[in-house]
Amino acid sequence: MRYLYEIDSPDKLKELDIKALKLLAKEIRSFLVQSISKTGGHLASNLGVVELTIALHFCLDCPNDKIIWDVGHQSYVHKILTGRIDGFQKLRKKDGMSGFPKTEESKFDAFNTGHSSTSISAALGIATANELSGVNNSVVAVIGDGSMTGGLVYEALNNAKRTNSNLIIILNDNQMAISKNVGSMGKYLSVLRAAPKYLEVKDDVKKVFNHVPVIGKGVYKVLEKTKDSLRYALLSGSMFEDLGIKHIGPIDGHNIAEMISVLTQLKKVRGPVLLHVLTTKGKGYSQAERAPIEFHGVGCFDVKTGVSANQNKAETYSDAFGEKLIQLAGQNKKIVAISAAMLEGTGLKNFAELYPERMFDVGIAESHAVTFAAGLAIQGYIPVFAVYSTFLQRSYDQIVHDVCLQNLHVVFAIDRAGIVGEDGETHQGIFDLSFLSHIPNMTILAPKDKQELQEMLDYAIHVHNGPIAIRYPRGEVASTDESTRKIVYPKSEIRNLGNTIAIVSVGTMFSIAQNVYDRLVIEGYNPTLVNARFVKPIDEALLDLFKDHSHIFTIEDNVCAGGYGSCLRERFAEQFVSDKIIHSFAFRDTFVVQGSKQQLFEQYGLDEDTICHAIIELYEKTRKKI
Repeated sequence: MRYLYEIDSPDKLKELDIKALKLLAKEIRSFLVQSISKTGGHLASNLGVVELTIALHFCLDCPNDKIIWDVGHQSYVHKILTGRIDGFQKLRKKDGMSGFPKTEESKFDAFNTGHSSTSISAALGIATANELSGVNNSVVAVIGDGSMTGGLVYEALNNAKRTNSNLIIILNDNQMAISKNVGSMGKYLSVLRAAPKYLEVKDDVKKVFNHVPVIGKGVYKVLEKTKDSLRYALLSGSMFEDLGIKHIGPIDGHNIAEMISVLTQLKKVRGPVLLHVLTTKGKGYSQAERAPIEFHGVGCFDVKTGVSANQNKAETYSDAFGEKLIQLAGQNKKIVAISAAMLEGTGLKNFAELYPERMFDVGIAESHAVTFAAGLAIQGYIPVFAVYSTFLQRSYDQIVHDVCLQNLHVVFAIDRAGIVGEDGETHQGIFDLSFLSHIPNMTILAPKDKQELQEMLDYAIHVHNGPIAIRYPRGEVASTDESTRKIVYPKSEIRNLGNTIAIVSVGTMFSIAQNVYDRLVIEGYNPTLVNARFVKPIDEALLDLFKDHSHIFTIEDNVCAGGYGSCLRERFAEQFVSDKIIHSFAFRDTFVVQGSKQQLFEQYGLDEDTICHAIIELYEKTRKKI
C-alpha cells in the first residue's frame, strides 16, 4: 500500500496527481474488501463511491465545506480519507467505529444519517445557515438514485431554489437501492442515463447527412429542430431545471480526472446545482459487481470466493413470515403484500415470484406504502405491509390518520423489532410498541417463537378486523413450542401459575424470561410466568390474576416509556391498585448504541443474570413493606 496509510486527512490527498489518485483508489478497494471480509459491513455501496469520494475531498475544503451522505452506509471511503482507517478493526462493533456518519465521531462528519432521502433537506439547511451567517462555503449532498423515491427529497428540491449559497447535489446513480430500483423515478433516470448514447447517435446521424449531396444538410437541420424539444424533455434533466436547479451530467463517477474537473467548476456556482454521476455498485470486486444485493450488507466472507463464512443459514423470523404469507395467499386471493424496497430483507422475495400481481414494491417510500395500503383495504383487500421497525417510524402520521382513524384492516408485519445490533442508534427497533400503543383502534401482537408468529399472522389476516401489527426480531427463530395455545383476542398465555412474583414477557424476550423463571424456582420462589402475546390491548384478566401478586416484572425489548410495562402500570392505576410493585425491564430514555444483541442486553440490564438478581433484590428489600 503506497499511498493508503499516508493519507490521514484530505489535505494530504491534495498533494497527489491524477495517476497517484488512481493508484490510491485501487488501494482503497483492496483494503475495503480485505477489511470488511473480517468484520462484516456495507461493501458494495462503498466500492461504488471510491473515485467519487476521492474527487470530493480533493476539491473541497473539509471540514469547512460539508458533505452529507444520504443514508450514510456508503461513507467508509470518506472515513478512510479523514484519518479513521484504524477504526476499521472494530467497525460496527461495540465501542468501535460506526458504520454511518456521526458528528460526535469526527469533525468531518457534518450530519448524522441512517435513513434515506434526508441529505438534501439537511444540506439545504446548512447552506441557508451559511448564507445567513455570511459564510461562503460549499455544501454537498450525496444521494443515491434509490433514495430518490423518498418523498422528503421532493420537499427539499421544491425549496432548494431559495438558497444563493453553493449547494451541490450529487445524484449517485448505480440503479440500485438495496434491491433493484422500482417506479417512475427509476425509469426517468434510465432516460437520463441514455443521454451520452443519444448524443453519440446524433453525431453519427449528422455525419451521414452531411455527406448527402445538396439536400443532406437541410434535412438534418429540420430533424435537429424537431428533436431539440425531445432532447430537452428527455435528456437535459428538465425536471430539475424546472425546479430552478441547474443540472449537469450524467458523467462517469469512476473517472477521477473528470469528476475533479467538474466539481472544481461547480464550486463556483451560486445556488443549487445537481450533478448526475453514474457508478457501479460493487465496483472492482467481481463477486460484489455480480451480486450487489447480497454484498450490500455482509457478514464475514472469503475474499477469493465471496462465500459467507457462515454457510449454515438458520431459518429467520423473516423467512418464517414469508413462508406463512405464501401459504395464506394461496388460500385467499384478497391478500396482497407491500414492501418499501426491502423484498429480500423482509422475506417477500419468494412471494413476489409466486404472486407478482399481488406484490407491490413501492421503493423507499414508507409513508406512501401505508396510505397505499389504506386505499387497498378500503376496497376490500387485505394488505400486509412488511417493514423494518426503524423505517415504520417514518410513516407515523399515515398510520394515525389514514389507517387507524378509519379502522381499516391493514396488517403491519414489523421486522427487525427490538435490538438489531451493529447498525446502531438509527436502526434499533425499540420504539414501535410506544408509538403504536397509544393510537386508537390499533392492536399489537408479539410472538415468542416461529409457531406463534405464523399463527398470529393467520389470526391477523383471517380473524381480526382492523389495524393490527405483529412485531418480531431480526435473526434466527426460537425453537417452536408445540404446547402453544390458540390465539384468542386479547388473551395472554399463562405458562406457569404461581404466587407473589409475576413475570410477564413480551415477544421473543420469552426465552430470557423462561430462564429467569427457572432460576427463581431453583432459589425457592414460586413465580408466575406469562407470555403477554397481546401488547395492546392489555389482557384485563391479568388484573384479576395478579391480585395475589405483590411484585410484577415485565420484560420487553422496547423503550420503557409507553411500552408494555408502562401500559400495564397505567391499567393498574386506573383500577386504584396502589399496593403493587410493577417494575419494567426495558430500555430507558436513551438511544441504544451498536454492538451484538447479547452485549447490548448486558449493557442495558436486559440479560438473564441482571434481571434475575434485580428481581430477587427488589423483592427481598420490599416484600415486608407491602
